[in-house]
Parts: sequence; structure tokens; C-alpha cells
Amino acid sequence: MPAIDESRRRRSQKRKPRELPTEKAARPEKEKKPEIRRPGPRGWLGRARGEASVVQPVDEWRGTTVQVCGLHPFSVGTGTPMIGVPMGLQLFTGATVCADPISWFQDADLISNPSVFILGLPGLGKSTYTRRTAAGLAGLGTLPLVLGDLKPDYVDMIRALGGQVITLGRGRGHLNILDPGEAFEAAERLRQAGKEKERAQVLADAHGRRHTMVSALLTILRKEPPTDREESIIDRALRVLDEHHTGVPVLGDLLRVIQEAPQEVRDVALDRGDDTRYKAITENLEASLISLTSGGRLGETFAHATDVPMMRDRPVVYDVSSIDDSDTDMQAAILLACWSAGFGTVNVANALADAGLEPRRHYFVILDELWRALRAGRGMVDRVDALTRLNRQRGVGLAMISHTMSDLLALPSDEDRMKARGFVERAGMVVCGGLPGAEMHMLTSAVPLSRAEQELLTSWQDPGTWDSGPGSEPPGRGKFLIKVGGHPGIPIKVELVEAERAINDTNKLWHATTAFPDPDESNPMIGLDDAEHAAHEFAVGFDGAAAVEPDEGAA
Repeated sequence: MPAIDESRRRRSQKRKPRELPTEKAARPEKEKKPEIRRPGPRGWLGRARGEASVVQPVDEWRGTTVQVCGLHPFSVGTGTPMIGVPMGLQLFTGATVCADPISWFQDADLISNPSVFILGLPGLGKSTYTRRTAAGLAGLGTLPLVLGDLKPDYVDMIRALGGQVITLGRGRGHLNILDPGEAFEAAERLRQAGKEKERAQVLADAHGRRHTMVSALLTILRKEPPTDREESIIDRALRVLDEHHTGVPVLGDLLRVIQEAPQEVRDVALDRGDDTRYKAITENLEASLISLTSGGRLGETFAHATDVPMMRDRPVVYDVSSIDDSDTDMQAAILLACWSAGFGTVNVANALADAGLEPRRHYFVILDELWRALRAGRGMVDRVDALTRLNRQRGVGLAMISHTMSDLLALPSDEDRMKARGFVERAGMVVCGGLPGAEMHMLTSAVPLSRAEQELLTSWQDPGTWDSGPGSEPPGRGKFLIKVGGHPGIPIKVELVEAERAINDTNKLWHATTAFPDPDESNPMIGLDDAEHAAHEFAVGFDGAAAVEPDEGAA
């Protein structure tokens, strides 16, 4: 064995000896504290001790900082925007979500363009979402404008808001495309206020809109645009009308000016002083205008004076639902006319507000069933493209509604398809409802969506259960995902209040109570509450004598 060195010997000597058992027992023990018994989450367990079989959840309350400022700091904060129209509850947290393109652009500075594009399969609530936005904005001072309601979906809402309902269609109203609206009246007010520059701008805008509409109708009628010479003739003929015509002209007056051949018109026609040459140059133009004024494919809707002028200080809807879907030419023409009249009114309102003659008004323009408008005829894509680029400068918010990206990309030319895709890319907000999985590739090329967001959208397109009743509705009805750029989407559920249900019923024709005509007071059999009285009235002859009832046994 190795020898024990000196250091190890010293360490072993310094060790304390082990205590004996008697010494350990003699030391005083530490005093124990009494155990405190506490109830569990269900109370005291055991019989007759008050055990709770069900734990009631804690009530949660939400409020603004003004209402509950004494409770600060709050235990849980909200992560959803609270500026704008209340749209519904966040699906996962239950927090209230407020969202609309005008408030998020003007007040919250969350988006750079006051527009929203809404996508979703039919029957999942796209129009209901838009009506909630429009009604909320009306309460905030923004006027809704539905420039062409093709179903109709917005007539009841506009009527409930105290707005104008203008009905157009074959035999149902007229819209004069040469009517400058309130432009002449506004120009006179600007002249009296000494605003000559603004007056000239209003008149020039009115002239340009009328010229554009005449050319658009000719394009739809001929399936090709008018020639450069015809454009010049139309422009000069409109100026002659403004200088010499008393009152508001119609298309028949424009045709008359071209037929009378004043020198101003002949100069731009380049007839070289030859009447025969002038008639040959204007023959096709005259034929097209005669078709527009005497019926033809587009009827007489645009040939007479406007029945109901549009007002700029209240909500407005153009009800064009009487036009059949197969009549694409008429749909294209009347939509263009409604858009021209609507934005002409907006320009007049902005000119008067810029001059300090009227308060500033903001408008919320709704273009529902956009896919039908885009396919209605040539020039529609360019028209919508111009609206989406200028809505911020015009002081209007814009809502565009369609079913799927496939609808936008099904246009005949590649140029139109690229422009239609730009509608979604330039929108400040994109709101998506239930969509099929095949749409995700096209949608994500314009709007960045995570895998979870794509799965959420595809789950909302499933049909309801086979059981009848309230629970059989589609799981995605009223559910939407709000996307702004690359930010995570906000999933919400739109819940209607009782006051909204009447204006959101789009299945009125399927209700038995509305399938019958209204009571006719001229008919004594309708509107009588007492059945016996009604039977007696029926038995009374026209001379006032009661008819004799036959005996029960009579054959």
C-alpha cells in the first residue's frame, strides 16, 4: 500500500467526530406550522361540502378607453382595428372588427387607396357585407352610390336610407346621355362667385362626358368604334347645340344638327363645299343615330329626356334589374350611362366644394356583379380601369364585387385580362369569402395568402348539412377574410341586427307571402277581415237584392 503522506494525515485529523445517536435526539426539533387547507377549482370536494360540478366561465366585457378608463391597465388588449364601420366579430377571439375602405384610408391611414375588392362564391353573403359597409358609411356621412344594380340587391337599403331609386330599362324609364345634369347650374353659380376657371372646367367635363357616351353607344351598336372624322363631327355638333339650342338637348337634336349641316360641322367633315360629299361622309353616322333614337337594339332608353334627375346630396341607386342577362348590349350601354351620370354628379359636387359654395361630400361607389359588367361589351374594362385609378383623386371610395378570379381572367383578350387582374392588385383591401381550392393559385398571384389562410377560405365553400333547419346553412355564410397587403388576414363573421334583415332578404320572390299581388282596394273581395261579411257581399246582386240560397236537398 502507498504510504500516507503528511497532508492526508492532517486532513484526517481535522475531521469532526460523528455525533452519537443520543446527542442528535437531544437537540430541539424545529417547530412545524399548521397546514392551511384551501379549496380546489371546484370548491371543497366531498359530500355536503359545496363541490361545483360545472365551473362557470368568467364574464368578459369590452369597452372603449373613454368608457372603462378607470380599469387601466387592461388585462387583455384587442388586436383588431376599431376605426370604421363595425363589420362583425373576429372568429377566434370574438373581438369586434371595424373595417371600411374610406375610414381606413382617411382616418386610420391603414391603406393607401380607398377601395375594396370582394371575392366569394354565390350565396355566401358578398352583397350583405357590402350593404353593411354602405349603411355604416351612410351613418358616418358618406353617401352610397350604386351605379347599376343588376339583381337588384340595394334598392331596399337605399330606400331605407331615404335615397333615390331610379329605375331604368326597356319601357321603365329614360336616361338622356346628352343631359349635363347639374353642370350648367353649377357653372352659373361659379360664374356668380367669380370662379371663371372652375366654371370652364365644369363645362369642359360635361362636354367630354357627353361626347364619350355618344361614342360608347355607337361602339356598342356597331361593334367597332367610330372613325376619327365621325368623332370630330360629334364634337363640333355638340358645341353647336350648346351655343344655339334652348333647354336640354336629346339625341334627336344632335341628329338634326348633323342633318342640317351647319358650317362649323362641315368644316370638320372636310366636305370641300360639296353637299353630296357631306352626305356620303355622314351617312353611316346618321344611320347609327337614327337607330338610337327610333328603337333598334338599344331601344329608346337614351332617346328621351331624363325622367328622374340624379341628386348629389343623398344616396342613389340605378335599378337596371329589368334588363335580361342575355341582352348584353343593353346592359353595357346602360351601365356606361349610369357610370357617366354618377361620376358627372361627383365632379360637380367636388367643383362646388373646392370653390367653397357647398360642404365637402364623400361618396361610396358600388360596382356589384363586376364580371357581368366587364363582359357586357368593348370598352368596359378600360372604363373600370380608369375608375380604379382615379377614385382617390375624385374623393370617392370604391367597392368592386365578383365571384372568383376566374371570372376576371375569362375576358377575350390578354390585355383585358391583365387589366382586370390589376383591379385586385391595386385595391386597398381585399375581402375573400369561401372560394374553391382551384382559385388559390390565381388568387395568391395577386394577394399573398398563407397556407392556413388558404385552407380557411376553402373550408368556407363547403355546403351545409343534409338536415333541414337553421343549422343546415353553409358553414362559410357570412364569414370573410380581410387582407391588406402582406399583413395577416382578419377572419370575421358578419352578424345581422334585426333592423338589417328586411333589407338583406334577396329571396323575396321565393316567399309565399310576397308571391301574391298586393291588395286591390277597388276589389271589394280583397282586404275584408270578416269572412262571413265577404260571403254576404258576394251573394248580394248588383241591384242590391240578396240572392236566395237553395235548400240543402235541392239538386
